[in-house]
Amino acid sequence: MQIPIAHPVIGYEEVAAVSEVLKSGMLAQGEKVAEFERAFSDLCGTTHAVATNNGTSALHAALLAADIGHGDEVIVPDFSFVATASSVSMCGATPIFCDVDEQTFNINPVQIEERITPRTKAVIGVHLFGQPFDVPAVQQVCEAHNLTLIEDSAQAHGALLNGERVGGFGHFGCFSFYATKNMITGEGGMVTTSERALAERLRIIINHGQSEKYLHTRLGYNYRMTDIAAAIGIVQLKKLDKFNTRRRKNAEFLTANIRCKGVITPVVANGAHHVYHQYVIRLSEEFPMKRTEFIDYLKAKGIGTAVHYPLPIHRQPMYGVHNDPDPCPVSTKLASCVLSLPVHPMLDGKELTYICDAINRVI
Repeated sequence: MQIPIAHPVIGYEEVAAVSEVLKSGMLAQGEKVAEFERAFSDLCGTTHAVATNNGTSALHAALLAADIGHGDEVIVPDFSFVATASSVSMCGATPIFCDVDEQTFNINPVQIEERITPRTKAVIGVHLFGQPFDVPAVQQVCEAHNLTLIEDSAQAHGALLNGERVGGFGHFGCFSFYATKNMITGEGGMVTTSERALAERLRIIINHGQSEKYLHTRLGYNYRMTDIAAAIGIVQLKKLDKFNTRRRKNAEFLTANIRCKGVITPVVANGAHHVYHQYVIRLSEEFPMKRTEFIDYLKAKGIGTAVHYPLPIHRQPMYGVHNDPDPCPVSTKLASCVLSLPVHPMLDGKELTYICDAINRVI
């Protein structure tokens, strides 16, 4: 049996949608992109959505639209994919690393307050692995210090907090549609906002800084989404609830049936509707194997795994922060003990049972 860690779900409808675009001759940013933007803003409950060519460009464009630049600081969670921080560096600003909660893996609101300086202009909160961060607590800090709040929702399409969709809480919500996400376009991204002025600024930034054709009013980038990607996204968006329901059921099965000593299954925060982009366990000191040995053990049984993430961002070579004491000890600890197991919608009951049995038989 071979069970991959991820399995993109592409059906006939997506193929037909792409074929329709190819036959139309309108391949670049056109009506399909506009249709996808409208549908996605409806999902998030925002008045605007601006499509981009990937999730990193979505973050970069949002930061630029918030006037983040040289000399500014942006507080980011230390335990995340590097793009959360590198997008800040791309603006010439400095990412300030904040530790996370050991249970939810999400940014620690108390530590945000401790890291604010006169140069702090924004906070990026990540809904990591599909679980919303503590938005009310982070909003309170941002409002008290007049900071822009950006939701990095790259892994949380359709997730809810207290009944409301992520992507609509902050000044901006940023999404990725990379090939392994809960919904995909191959590559692609989206920025959501309910402020018209910010949406207009975003559209200029992602289109070479043009306020109108051949009139360039600021430095911009070619961050536009294609109609081909948007056509896939429109179809995938209609399937998102089904995909997420399947992920949640798979996660519930894993949590209920993994009974191996030393394996800590994911914790879901109060009010959070987790959509499990990843199902991430922690291996405690009681676990009888090293993580590398466990990965090899599961690989030999045909079960794919991944480590998200093996280094906290502050220890990546591009940042190389090695302060003593460690500025983000929880992130450092998590990086040494987390492991992602398959949770994608294509898993069936037999495969889920096989995964649990393999883990429970570890001696």
